[in-house]
Amino acid sequence: MTEEDGIFVTDYIYGNTPCFLGGKKVQIGTNEVNDRDVLIYGVPWEGAVTWGDYTGAELGPKSIRLNSARYSGYLPELGGIDVLSHYQLGDLGDVDIVPHDVPDTMNRIESFAGKVWDTGKFPVAFGGDHGITFPIVSALGKKIDGKVGIIHLDAHYDNMNDYQGEMYARSTPFKRLYEDENVRSESIVHMGIHGPRNKPETGKFAAEAGATTITSREIRYVNDIQAMADKAYEIASEGTEAVYLSICSDVLDFAFNPGGPVDGNGLTSFELVELVHAFAKKGIIGMDLVEIYPIQDPNDFSSHLASTIILYALAGNILNDKEK
Repeated sequence: MTEEDGIFVTDYIYGNTPCFLGGKKVQIGTNEVNDRDVLIYGVPWEGAVTWGDYTGAELGPKSIRLNSARYSGYLPELGGIDVLSHYQLGDLGDVDIVPHDVPDTMNRIESFAGKVWDTGKFPVAFGGDHGITFPIVSALGKKIDGKVGIIHLDAHYDNMNDYQGEMYARSTPFKRLYEDENVRSESIVHMGIHGPRNKPETGKFAAEAGATTITSREIRYVNDIQAMADKAYEIASEGTEAVYLSICSDVLDFAFNPGGPVDGNGLTSFELVELVHAFAKKGIIGMDLVEIYPIQDPNDFSSHLASTIILYALAGNILNDKEK
């Protein structure tokens, strides 16, 4: 590890982009992965845009890594735990996507994720748009003996059948997961849902699939984050072998998420990280964080928050490990 301009960095992924949180650059399929506890990878994909122009979501992995160089693993508010004294992070770089070819890219993401799941390490994937969650979870379902449950933190259901004929748009991944035989639809929890950018049919689709909806308003009014996390986790873990966590940045109110989709009346950053920590304490097999738009966020606030979100998850994992 070296110091440059007062910032500690380790291996570079590409150009001036360091590994996430000072981790070590590693390659999937090699022995160097064996001494890592957590594997990071990026999916710089924004392929099937659902409204307007490109948002810059494909720059999310780069921006998150760049801004993570400012952080240690120390969380004084969580009893002074130092995550990086417990876990060794490995950064696998990015999935090799094909911008003009959606089906090929989905196959590439699934193949890459499958190799990551084979390692038995805890994976963290950075998007990219929310379309990446389907191939990642699909790969997981083929690796475990049992069903997958999902806690989905988002303003939107993302469960439309298609967008203008595109089956793998950012608004469709949970419809594809309802259809996946290795995912228990009744153990999908759409959590933090809010706002009129949802369509009337999306709530209906979730109910028909047997999925559970917990709105941002319910989270706020229950006035007990831990109790709400317990409820969501109980649903996601019932009848499943593994629980996966997928986070869209717009579960946050736009006041806390300037580099993401514009949705008001969402969660605070405190509520989000507390939920993430609570889920990880109970046991999650892996996670993704998607829909961060650096080009809309000149101060990189949303990219900075990504480090805190992941550290809260890893701190929860540490506590879960201690109870095993």
